[in-house]
Amino acid sequence: MDEKIMVNDILAGVKSDLTAYQTAISECENIGLRQTLQQIRNNDESFQYELFKIAQAKGYYIPAQKATVTEIGTVKTELQQ
Repeated sequence: MDEKIMVNDILAGVKSDLTAYQTAISECENIGLRQTLQQIRNNDESFQYELFKIAQAKGYYIPAQKATVTEIGTVKTELQQ
């Protein structure tokens, strides 16, 4: 397995984990457990961003084009309605 595939697999896995942590945090009543899950989530977010920057620098990950001002305005208007 080459490095690009491994990096993209890890990024996909962390993205899935972040979704699971968010669900668990939003449903957690125990404040201690909630704080622990938030800390784990925050650490994973930092790890994901650092790995993303490496993948992007190596050309393994190319993000979507940035939205135009018009596109941003359209979405903003739709969400405010």
